[in-house]
Amino acid sequence: MRRWTSLLGLLFAVALAMAERSAAQDGAEPTLPTLVADRLSVGEANRLIADGNVEVLYGEARLTASRVIYDSEGEKLLVEGPITLTTGTDTVMLADAGELSPDLTEGLLHSARLVLNQRLQIAADDLQRVGGRYTRLGSTVASVCKVCSDSEVPLWQVRAHRIIHDSEAKKIYFDHARMEILGMPVFYLPRLTIPDPSVERATGFLTPRIKFNSELGTGLKTPYFIVLGESRDLTLTPYVASGTRTVEMRYRQRFLKGDIQVKGAVSDDDILPGETRYFVFADGDYSLPRDFKLEFNLWGVSDPDYLLDYDYYDDNRLKSFVTLGRTRRDEFIAGSIVHYEILRDSEINRRGPTWMGDGLYKRRFVPPGLGGIASATAALHGDQRNSNDPYDGPDANDFGDGMDLRRLSAWFDWQRDWVLDNGMVLGAQGMLDIDQYEITDDVLYGGNPMRTTPGLAVAWSWPLVKAGAGGARQVLEPVAQFVWSDIYEDGDIPNQDSVMVEFDEANLFSFSRFPGVDKREIGLRANLGLGWTRYDPAGWSFGLDVGRIFRADDTDQFSQGSGLNGTASDWLAAVQLDLGGGLSLANRALFDDSFDFTKNDLRFNWYTDRFGIGSSYLWIVADPAEERLEDSSEWKMDASYRFHDNWTGRANWRYDFVNDEPLRTGLGLEYSNECVSVDLSVSRRFTSTAESDPSTDFGVVVSLAGFGSRGNTTQARRCARF
Repeated sequence: MRRWTSLLGLLFAVALAMAERSAAQDGAEPTLPTLVADRLSVGEANRLIADGNVEVLYGEARLTASRVIYDSEGEKLLVEGPITLTTGTDTVMLADAGELSPDLTEGLLHSARLVLNQRLQIAADDLQRVGGRYTRLGSTVASVCKVCSDSEVPLWQVRAHRIIHDSEAKKIYFDHARMEILGMPVFYLPRLTIPDPSVERATGFLTPRIKFNSELGTGLKTPYFIVLGESRDLTLTPYVASGTRTVEMRYRQRFLKGDIQVKGAVSDDDILPGETRYFVFADGDYSLPRDFKLEFNLWGVSDPDYLLDYDYYDDNRLKSFVTLGRTRRDEFIAGSIVHYEILRDSEINRRGPTWMGDGLYKRRFVPPGLGGIASATAALHGDQRNSNDPYDGPDANDFGDGMDLRRLSAWFDWQRDWVLDNGMVLGAQGMLDIDQYEITDDVLYGGNPMRTTPGLAVAWSWPLVKAGAGGARQVLEPVAQFVWSDIYEDGDIPNQDSVMVEFDEANLFSFSRFPGVDKREIGLRANLGLGWTRYDPAGWSFGLDVGRIFRADDTDQFSQGSGLNGTASDWLAAVQLDLGGGLSLANRALFDDSFDFTKNDLRFNWYTDRFGIGSSYLWIVADPAEERLEDSSEWKMDASYRFHDNWTGRANWRYDFVNDEPLRTGLGLEYSNECVSVDLSVSRRFTSTAESDPSTDFGVVVSLAGFGSRGNTTQARRCARF
């Protein structure tokens, strides 16, 4: 027989005695080691000798060696290498020779190497096992870098007089640690403690970042991560530069039925000397009883330009809200409180309300005798501005900064479809909206106007499907919808929530193209459209949607820039092309009979394993009704290219063709391998405000795998030079 297995020699002579002794001390049942070897013999002084492919197993520990000698007098194993000792799935010890206790928890290994989580390697002259928990290594070198054959020096390594690994606390302690890069000493620390690579979250410093900003100067961000429990953590990031002293924070907590995150920063800088600048942001959600869900998003900021100066947030407004809602199959309930803070003078509707509150209840049902689907909705809305002066508006033709409004609404709608034998689909719809307003603090609008909006619609469509040669499929669907609606009101109602109107394939067959409630589309009109899609078995598809609206009379409800004015709207054309393999193109356009474009939105995406680009171009004509006094023409691009296995370049660009100037641009270069990641970036913001000038940012981030970063585990560094 080639191998001797369980319960031979060592099992009876050693294991039983050791196990019984251990069990007697612990009050537990004995745990028996197992010995496997090619040959087993008894030598001098009753030593048990195992030769050839030796394996010793004890609990989770497993020892493999070429030879093992059991010394019964000293109760120890004399092991000859090559030795491999594994203690669980994440810890492997390699050595040339050693002495171990029979249960493999104590002993000394010579010319040893410790491998943690298949990543961090620690080489040492000797390795000592203590109590099955601690591993002590002397005269050590630690790294996760691949060592090439033409050089014994890794990209980085840490030399230390001693390293102790605590397998229970999952920490690694360094005594007299010296960091070296390409063999050159960089810095020295008398004591250093890091989590072992298997730890997901541990208190300690994260990767620092060097940051240069043309307004704030050159500085350093040093994040410190604090574990507060299994479901909570806090990150504090001091940011010190020549022009600012800032502390950033982030707090996260996960609950059984929700989570919360709070971020913020406090600054003392040279942009506004003597003033404390800050922001705080909190968001979260929570599942409540009876299927309700609570969500919130809260902002606070010291001054309008703080977020832009520090590149925290670049939108024109801050929206804080708290919502409570429930969605069921035939019921929808929602309530919200919203606060807006306008940051830029260029923000459209900057005279809009500061506070808004909404409540809505919607019920869907099948009406008796009619069939189809009907719904009834009750809604309550209120908004408030900061001013109480009814005369503080910007001009005589607009509502002012003081107007407050409340609205109570009841909406009813019904629809039903019939499918004919030839595949045609006929549809009918009906709606009735009733809105009661209360308007105060405005010289132009006031009182309690009431509005009733009835509407009827009939629709016809004929989906046609054709199967072509080779498995190709085509779907052609013409659609015609005829709509009538009107408004009956006893007073003037200001338009606050329907100023910016969109016309696209999503609302081509809608009762109203206005996005809100304050305006309702009226008149007799025909919504006509044609959709065609081809699916090719080769993996690509092409879709085209064309539509237009014809009206019996010009209701003068829509502006020139909406594409909906007049008795005939602009042509709507939407194209989607998906070539597979990550390549897609989409374009939506509004144009008149002379092919003069009102709007055009072009989007292009192409992503592969090595290359990625996303680009969009937007054209919109000027529209004074939307406070847009000049045409808009912008191009935006984000791209990345991995031009080597370890090197990736990035670029982004946003350009304003009307003013012939860039808005924002950035470049980045990243090197990443199995043990290090270096990220270099530069960005430039060209826009300015009354208090904030254009700025340039430079960033440098160096991450060492095994020290707060896991690195690129999928792409190891190549040893060949290029």
